[in-house]
Amino acid sequence: MTVFPLRFRPSRSGDLLFADDAGTYFKSDNDFLTRYALGRLTAEDKFFLNHNGHAFEEVGDLAYAGFEHRFASRLYTPGQLDYVILVPTLRCNLACGYCQVSRVNENTSGFDWDEPTLDAGIRFLNGLSTRKIKIEFQGGEPTLRLDVLDRVRDFCLTKFETCEFVVCTNLQDMSEDAWRFLELPDVFVSTSLDGDMFTHESQRTFSPDKTQAFSSNLHRALEQLGSDKVSALPTINPHRPPPTRSVIETYASLGMRSIYLRPINFQGFARKKFDAAAAAEVWNVYHSAFIDDLIEYNWTANLAVEEYYFVHCLRRVLRSGHNGHVDLRNPNIVGHGYLVVDYDGKFYPTDEARMVTRVGQFDLSMGNVFDGIERTTIDTLNSEALNNYHPDCLHCPYQPFCGVDLIDDLSRYGRIDMPKHLTDFCQRHTHIFDKIFSMIYSDDPKVRKSMAIWAGVPHFDEALARWHR
Repeated sequence: MTVFPLRFRPSRSGDLLFADDAGTYFKSDNDFLTRYALGRLTAEDKFFLNHNGHAFEEVGDLAYAGFEHRFASRLYTPGQLDYVILVPTLRCNLACGYCQVSRVNENTSGFDWDEPTLDAGIRFLNGLSTRKIKIEFQGGEPTLRLDVLDRVRDFCLTKFETCEFVVCTNLQDMSEDAWRFLELPDVFVSTSLDGDMFTHESQRTFSPDKTQAFSSNLHRALEQLGSDKVSALPTINPHRPPPTRSVIETYASLGMRSIYLRPINFQGFARKKFDAAAAAEVWNVYHSAFIDDLIEYNWTANLAVEEYYFVHCLRRVLRSGHNGHVDLRNPNIVGHGYLVVDYDGKFYPTDEARMVTRVGQFDLSMGNVFDGIERTTIDTLNSEALNNYHPDCLHCPYQPFCGVDLIDDLSRYGRIDMPKHLTDFCQRHTHIFDKIFSMIYSDDPKVRKSMAIWAGVPHFDEALARWHR
């Protein structure tokens, strides 16, 4: 019998978590580790490993084929280009200090799509072969260019069989024309609510009148459009975060059951104002407390609340093929399944990549709507966008569930060969997966209730917490 390579990680309780390349995991102890390392597996060890898919008799047997299938299904393969982020303007009617996109003031000229750029952008969309399209309008504040939004949507409805449009708006100053656009059946709203209204005002609106205007517009959006068409995300300053319970109760009171916590992004204006030192360490403490408070809240709540990214990572642990979120994939191939078109018509593989370019670190643009896509630089970067063979990832049991973010590494460190365990990305995700496995192996009924809800199953299955004793 041949055993597939096992990675392991000690836990605070003294036992060890083991996982193979396909993400199948179990817990055991140091005695098993010694037997495994020295080639002294017992009959009981061999039965457990074979029974749970960690071993095979010969290449080509069913156990081997099953493992290879599970391994392959963990990998991300980009499909057709069917998700496009459009930035018709960098102008904005707010001046958030942590803005990652380096926006400009509302009345500044020269930072909008002109007519030739709009025409070229539509020609680019017309050249796509996909039958479905998702268009996300970002900015600046995209509702300042409703004419572009209308033109793009009208064209897409004639070109594609299925269309979805997302408007990323601060919901601050909304015209009736903007509301009419948002009411369209294929249009969705993404906005920002920074934890609670007190924090939102201190970080974003800076005045009671503007805070009240935003609050009124948010309530109108939820009532007029429906909660299924409106999402809100908080941007959190890890060094001065709002109380966790306040964030949960604010979102729950609005009928929002999913909260995507985001620390201030080390991009754009934010890199000039906020210190990124020890950001992961500080963030992890807050994030862990937030998850604990969610568990307490869900224990008695009629409708449960989730932290979106934590649940996304949980589902990546529990099943393969969960690659829908563009920030966590392996390999994290960029510039193929989706891309960004900036205010000047330039293509970028991600929103963060245009920020790296905008502050003058590296030019990560990939052509423009006038001349077409040029992927040479990005595909060179993509050749390193795999964590399977990186020295720091090779021995980590979380490798099958994790990913890589080379653009974040470039932004923070100016290089992509930074030892992974020193990167913000690795430190944050190691914390998340530590938390997930501590909860999988918890016998606390409060933890198990939330885990079942977040996993999308009626009850927590003890078989998920596999042991080999």
